[in-house]
Amino acid sequence: MAYNSESRLTSADIGVVVGYFVLVVGVGVFAMCRAKRNSVSGYFLAGRSMWFVPIGASLFVSNIGTEHFIGLAGSGAGNGISVGAWELNALMLLQLLGWIFVPVYIACGTYTMPEYLSKRFGGTRMRVYFAFLSLILYIFTKCSGDLFTGALFIQQSLKWDLYLSIVLLVLVTAVLTITGGLTAVIYTDTLQAVLMLTGALYLTGAGFYEIGGFTGLLEKYPQAVPKNASSIVPGTTCHHPDKQAFRMLREVDDDYMPWLGFLLGQTPGSIWYWCADQVIVQRALAAKSVSHAQGATLMAGFIKILPIFIMVMPGMMSRILYPDEVACTNPDYCMEVCQSKAGCTNIAFPRLVLGLMPDGARGLMMAVMVAALMSDLDSIFNSASTLFTIDIWKRFRQRASVTELMIVGRVFIVVMVGVSIAWVPVIKESQGGQVFIYIQEITNYLAPPFAAVFLLGVLVPRVNEKGAFWALMVAFVTGMVRLFVVMVYQFDGETYCGAKNTGYQLPGIVKNFHYMYFSLFITLLTAVLAIVISLFTEKPEEKYLIRTTYWTRHDPRRPDVLDIELSRGHGIKAGVDNPAVEMNDVDVKVADGEVVKKVFRSPEVTEESAEQPPGVGRRVFNYLCGVGSIDEDEGKAKEMMDHLEDIASLQQSKCVKIVLTVGLCIIMGIGVAMYIFWSLYKFDTPPFYPEGAASLLPGDYNSSMTAMNTTV
Repeated sequence: MAYNSESRLTSADIGVVVGYFVLVVGVGVFAMCRAKRNSVSGYFLAGRSMWFVPIGASLFVSNIGTEHFIGLAGSGAGNGISVGAWELNALMLLQLLGWIFVPVYIACGTYTMPEYLSKRFGGTRMRVYFAFLSLILYIFTKCSGDLFTGALFIQQSLKWDLYLSIVLLVLVTAVLTITGGLTAVIYTDTLQAVLMLTGALYLTGAGFYEIGGFTGLLEKYPQAVPKNASSIVPGTTCHHPDKQAFRMLREVDDDYMPWLGFLLGQTPGSIWYWCADQVIVQRALAAKSVSHAQGATLMAGFIKILPIFIMVMPGMMSRILYPDEVACTNPDYCMEVCQSKAGCTNIAFPRLVLGLMPDGARGLMMAVMVAALMSDLDSIFNSASTLFTIDIWKRFRQRASVTELMIVGRVFIVVMVGVSIAWVPVIKESQGGQVFIYIQEITNYLAPPFAAVFLLGVLVPRVNEKGAFWALMVAFVTGMVRLFVVMVYQFDGETYCGAKNTGYQLPGIVKNFHYMYFSLFITLLTAVLAIVISLFTEKPEEKYLIRTTYWTRHDPRRPDVLDIELSRGHGIKAGVDNPAVEMNDVDVKVADGEVVKKVFRSPEVTEESAEQPPGVGRRVFNYLCGVGSIDEDEGKAKEMMDHLEDIASLQQSKCVKIVLTVGLCIIMGIGVAMYIFWSLYKFDTPPFYPEGAASLLPGDYNSSMTAMNTTV
C-alpha cells in the first residue's frame, strides 16, 4: 500500500469519537451520582465494594495506556516480539499481588502503599519518602509519557496542535476523576476495556489479512527495510530489522533483551509496579473481599496474554506495510514524518490504523487510543491524589477536615498535570526512538529498592525500620548517580543513526552495565543492607508485626487495640493507627483489653456549625466535592468500619479457594509455556536483510530482493 501523508480522520471518524466522549462522560456522571464520595474510603477505594469483573478490567486498562499501544507496537516494529516479555512477566506478577501482597494489605487495613510502610516499620520518614518518590515517577514517566504518546497519535491522525490536544484530553479526564473518584474510574475503565480490546482485535485481524497471516509475518518482516533513498542513512545498517526478531529472551550479553537480566533484573522493577505501586494496588484494594481481589488478578492475567498479538505484532505488520516511515533512520526525513530524529517506530500503531481501517472504524480506533490515554491518566490522577492527600498533606495537617482533604486532593491533580505537560518536551527529545524502553529504564534506576523493601516487609519479620530506611537511602544515591550519568550522556551529543557523538562519553563500566543488571545489583544491595542493619539493631516492636506480614495476616488482634492495651484506656487518634476511620476522631472505652464502645466524632462538628445549616452555595460546593452532611459522614464511617473488619478477616469458602487455586495454576502454566515457546522455538524465516546490502542504493532494492528470493 502506498503511503498517503494526508491520511487522517474524516468527519465520520470525528462523529464516532464525539459519540464516544458523550458516552464516557455520561458514565462518569452516573458514577458521580452513585459513588460514595463523602468519605475517604468511598472516594479513593470505591467503598471497598467492587466485584472482580470491573476490578480485573480496571487492572488491565490502568496499565494499558497509549505508551503501551504506541510503545509496545513501536518496539515490536524495531526489535520484534521480545518486548512482549514484559506482558508475560506482568501476567505472573499479578498473581503475586493477589496471593501474597493483597491479603496482607487488606488484613492490616491499608489505604495506600506508604501507609503500609508506616504500619509495618513505624515512623513516618519511609512513608513520606515513598510517597514523594512515587509522585516523581508518576509525573516524569507515567503521566508525561502518556501525554506524549497520546499527542503523537493525535499528531498523526488529526494534525492538530500538540499542546491544545493534550489540554483538551486532560480536562475531560480530570472532570471524571475529580467528580467521581475511584468508582467513576473503575466504571469508565470497564467500558474502555471492552472498547480497547474490540478495536485492537479488529485491527490485528485486518493487519494479518493484509500481510498473509502469521506466515506472511515470518516471511516479510526479515526484509522490511525502507525503499526510499531519503529515509535511510547510506553506509549504515540502522534500518535493518533485528535478526532475532522472533525470539523473546536472548543471550545473557544481548544489548536489548538478555534473558538473565530480564528474569532477575527486570522483575524487581515489575514487582514494584504490580505489587507496591498505588495505581495498581488501589484497584485490588477496592474489592469487597480477598476472593474478589484474587479473581480480579486472575482475570487481568488472562487478558494480559493478548498484548503480544494485538500490540506487538501489529507494530511488526506496520513496518512491513510502511517501511519508509516506520523504519526510517535519516534524521531529517524522520523529523518530517514524526518530529523525532531518533526514528519513527513509535508511529507504527497509528500508521497502521490510518492506513488499514475504513471511515468510521478509524474513528473507533481513535476512540480506543483516547480511551487508553484517559484510563491511564484517570488512574494516575486518582492514585496520586490519594498519595498526596493521605501520606503527605495529612502528615503536616493532622487535624485537616474532610472538606480540606477533598479539596487538596483535587488541587494537587491540577498541579501534577501542569508539571507533566512541561516535561513532555524532555521525553520527546530523550526517548531514543522507543518510549516504552525509556520508561522502563528510568524506572529501573529508582523503583527496584522498594520492591526489595516490600518483599522483606511482607516475608521477613526481623527486618526493622532502621535497616529498611538506610538501605533505601544508599540505593537512592546509587540510582540517582547512575541516572544522572546516563541523562548527561543522552543530552550531551547526538545519538541518532549515523551521528558521531562528540559530547560526553560514558565510562565503560556504565556503558557496558545493562540497566536490567543494574536493577538486579541495586535490588540485592538494598536487601543485603536492610537485613544486615536490622540484625545489628533492635527487633521490630510487636505492634508493627500484627497483620502486616504474610505469616501474621490472620492475627486476631488489631494494631489499634494493642496501642489501647499499652496505654490502658487512653483515647487514640484515628487516621494514623486506624485507617478505617481515617478522617474522624474516635473515643474508645476499654474493658479488660477489649474495645466495648466506639464513639465517632467528625472533626468538623462545632456548636456553631450544628446550629447554622449551610447555604445554597455551600451545599452545591459540598455536592461537587463529595462532602456530605455531618450525620451522614458519621453513619457512613461506622458502616464502613464494620465492613472493613469483615474484609480484614480474609474469610474464603473452600469451594472458592479451589476454583481460585485451579485458575492460579492454569495462568502460571500458560505464562511459563509462552516464555519457553517464544524464547526457544526457532521459526523458519527467510534470510534477514544481508549486511552487505547496506552499501546498495535504495533504488536497487527491488532487484536485489528479487535475486535473493530467487536464490532462497
